[in-house]
Amino acid sequence: MKKLALLFVALVALAGCSQNTAGLRVDGKSQKVLFGDNVLGSRLIVDDIATVEKEGRTRGIVTVSSAYKADLRIQYRFYWYDDNGLEVNTKPSAWRQDVVRGFETRTFSEISIHPEGTQFRVQIRESDN
Repeated sequence: MKKLALLFVALVALAGCSQNTAGLRVDGKSQKVLFGDNVLGSRLIVDDIATVEKEGRTRGIVTVSSAYKADLRIQYRFYWYDDNGLEVNTKPSAWRQDVVRGFETRTFSEISIHPEGTQFRVQIRESDN
């Protein structure tokens, strides 16, 4: 019984030391790309980050290209912020699925549903499927 308890404690301690596997984050305001997954970061290159305003709403646009020969199954989600950096959407949008084919370029975009959403961050991670 003591061995089982020690094994459980060791597993919990190891889980607490595991790296963030969230993938990569793209900050629209600062034009920064933050990598949480080095493998995905080496396979998926962020080519362009843009913000366009149309009819009183802001559209966040991120263009990525694959530097990998095989398909990358990914999920992405946008987060929206006001001019002060406060999150405007109380419920984050659902993760969207996509496939980036080998050496393909793709563009992801979303329009802020909240009129005060002027800045965005998009998070991209590898899909389990």
